[in-house]
Amino acid sequence: MAETLATIIEKLVKEFDGQRVEFAGEPSVILPVARIAEAAAMIHDQLGFDMLSTVTAVDYWPEENPRFHLFYRFNSIPNGLTLNVRVPILGLEASAPTICGVYKSANWNEREVYDMFGIKFTGHPDLRRILMPQDWEGHPLRKDYPLGYEEPQFSFNYDEIDVRKPHAGEKPTGA
Repeated sequence: MAETLATIIEKLVKEFDGQRVEFAGEPSVILPVARIAEAAAMIHDQLGFDMLSTVTAVDYWPEENPRFHLFYRFNSIPNGLTLNVRVPILGLEASAPTICGVYKSANWNEREVYDMFGIKFTGHPDLRRILMPQDWEGHPLRKDYPLGYEEPQFSFNYDEIDVRKPHAGEKPTGA
């Protein structure tokens, strides 16, 4: 009989000094960035998660410690299980070890995260842009990426930005 997801998460927490978290009723495990490659090998080889379906990131800017979380979603097709793993990444020199050696599908996913968020994957066999042109400057999914003429509005700077925006029903200046 297959292990339950709770048992698997507890093994990962114990083995890799992780932390169990739950959001919207879905459990996840937070693991240290330095051990993600080792954890991915255990998830694949010992715990039977044969598919990596997602690698993406979340930007918590203006926070820097951590600024990003990498999000991995592993699937065990035979057992019908899905395992979510989050990895906190510091903002300065954001990087993580690649897991391409364990899951071949990580290759393109890690390239996309690099292209959109600027997180480097050490040991990646071909880390280059995959969505944006090679000469593009910056990483468009970072929260501090300039939108052109308009500064991004978040909860921490809402009022400051709101006073500079034209509002519905007001005539623009110079009209």
